[in-house]
Amino acid sequence: MNDFRTDAEITWCPGCGNFQILNAVEFLLKELKENDFPLEKLILVSGVGNHAKIVDYLHINSFNALHGRAIPAAAAIKATDPDNKVICFVGDGDSYAEGLEHFVFAAKRNADITVVVHNNRTYGLATGQFTPTSQSSFTGVTMPDGAKEDAFNPLELLLVSGATFIARSYPKNRDHFRNVLQEAFWHKGFSVVDALQVCVTFNNLYENYDEHVQETAADDLKDFDLALKTIRKWDYKTLDKKIPVGIFYREEVPVFEEKYLRLKENRKAKSQYKKRFVKQHLDAQKE
Repeated sequence: MNDFRTDAEITWCPGCGNFQILNAVEFLLKELKENDFPLEKLILVSGVGNHAKIVDYLHINSFNALHGRAIPAAAAIKATDPDNKVICFVGDGDSYAEGLEHFVFAAKRNADITVVVHNNRTYGLATGQFTPTSQSSFTGVTMPDGAKEDAFNPLELLLVSGATFIARSYPKNRDHFRNVLQEAFWHKGFSVVDALQVCVTFNNLYENYDEHVQETAADDLKDFDLALKTIRKWDYKTLDKKIPVGIFYREEVPVFEEKYLRLKENRKAKSQYKKRFVKQHLDAQKE
């Protein structure tokens, strides 16, 4: 076990893209530690799926939520103590299907959390079922003859819903993904990273991504129309188009937690109450 890894056995398949995300998160944690960031103020949240095991492998405060309910749990943890930094890990089925409504409303509110979507475009834990971002040619246990519906573009939906940081990255491109993850982490507001995390067992897209992923950089990250145009260059349906990756949109506006001054007042009152309670307890012990 190193500084952050637990001794839990890692049960992902060899070659799983989750390893790349785990390594990037560990790299971020090391940088935070080296810069004296109080790691007790960092909380990891996960949903249900193979992605969720990431919190088992890291020695960081964490919370494992119900299927599709990781984002509201993360938002609640942030609202309870706005000094917390929260990274929420979800899967494409876990968030783009089961919990989509929570995703949209967290973006709408601009909750100050970072959401990393392990988007392998299949329900890997459920042995290869179809998800909202599965390509049209995908076949699986629920779609043995191919998909009967088109994929949808989740980043387009999140942009128009109010997310203030939107990015896509391919974790196999290590340095690019680490940089995007860092930028998302430090962004003040709702940040989402759509991570093209390959499932080698049920939807192995490494060759396709290696050929089609293309890094892009916007001239103006506050330009909504430009972000929308870039996001729409790839529709998740096909395997023969260039796939732009990078930070597509970033703008800082007041976050959800700042609109509730009473949260700060309540925290201050609770702190004073705790100090008074401790003093009374110590005085009683002296008597």
